[in-house]
Amino acid sequence: MKNKLAIIGGGASGLIAAIAAARNNPSLPVTLFERNTRVGKKILVTGNGRCNLTNTDLTEYHYHGEDVGFVSVALSSFGLEKTLEFFADIGLLTKAEGNEIYPYSLQAGTVLDLLRAECDKRSVEILCDQYITSLKKINNQFIINDIAFDSVIVACGGKASPHLGTDGSSYQLLTDFGHTLTELYPVITQIKTETDYVKQLKGIKIEAVAEIVAANLTRTCIGEVLFTEYGLSGPAILDLSRIAATNTQNSPVIHIDTMPEYSRDEITAILTKKANKQNGTLEELLTGILNKRLGQVLLKYAGFDLKYEISLLSYKEIKKISAAIKQFSFKVTGVKGFQNAPVTAGGIRTKDFNNTTMESKLCPGLYATGEILDIDGDCGGWNLQWAWSSGYLAGKSAAEKLKNGDKND
Repeated sequence: MKNKLAIIGGGASGLIAAIAAARNNPSLPVTLFERNTRVGKKILVTGNGRCNLTNTDLTEYHYHGEDVGFVSVALSSFGLEKTLEFFADIGLLTKAEGNEIYPYSLQAGTVLDLLRAECDKRSVEILCDQYITSLKKINNQFIINDIAFDSVIVACGGKASPHLGTDGSSYQLLTDFGHTLTELYPVITQIKTETDYVKQLKGIKIEAVAEIVAANLTRTCIGEVLFTEYGLSGPAILDLSRIAATNTQNSPVIHIDTMPEYSRDEITAILTKKANKQNGTLEELLTGILNKRLGQVLLKYAGFDLKYEISLLSYKEIKKISAAIKQFSFKVTGVKGFQNAPVTAGGIRTKDFNNTTMESKLCPGLYATGEILDIDGDCGGWNLQWAWSSGYLAGKSAAEKLKNGDKND
């Protein structure tokens, strides 16, 4: 009887695991089970529908978990060069935007279509509308829907974006075999803050430097910041959300530098010169420098009455305004939940998996890949790269082990 491989989960890591297995052991029957009506539903929303495939800066710094070093083998064995070679081989033309790599079409659907076509080419059996809630091992074989398999790769994703089929229920498939689960948090998501000032700025976007401070933890990001009625959003905020989510007990604070190109002294000089030339009240002082509504809110944040006469400003008061422009601070109250988050922080602990194969140390023949494990990356292609790298390694390893006739006991 032929050995058989099952893959549970038809997302990025599951699809590439199926392809890797079929390529490395062409005679191996590979069956992929997908909960949704079609595979790759989450791929379609990555990168705002453009699919940020990967990032040229594949360092461990951009990954998080109890053991970040776990990613090293997967990223070195199937890193940037091999990932781009893989996608070129299945027909995808790519382009770079800074360090980020996208399909040239800028359509996530292009990536999914080519992955599905490669699965068809490699005779991977894809079964959709299959919600797998139970996985058992009997006589060295895994039983899924009364079908026996010799090895199984669990690639079900985490708890983020439950509307896309990842609601956290699949962790049990691994905990039933003795694996343990960390705390789970929604990340790469919007941050909730005290709303006294953000509500007044709802809808305003600025290019800024954002820094989060939580006890001895700090992180700084540069880019667009969006003010919302509940707090802060935008690319510069999303990567701060991990610290915000996992350190609520440390009363995190976010500082926004609204004029990052200028030093505090330079802003003071600009405002001093303007104040010497301009009459009227403070409500017009920052007009021509910042978004008018932002400028007025910053003045109130600094403790000024907008009806205060510009001519009465002292040098000390101008410096106080400059300080507010350079450090507009917000107390963090939480983050948006899993419904809004694209990625889960935390997951199945990696200590019980072999990072050279992605195989369980507790149950031979059982593999796990992607977001279901306690590894998450920053915003910018790192999470998809982890899916590609871990998925390919698991598929290749499982296929080679079965080809060599190794027993799962």
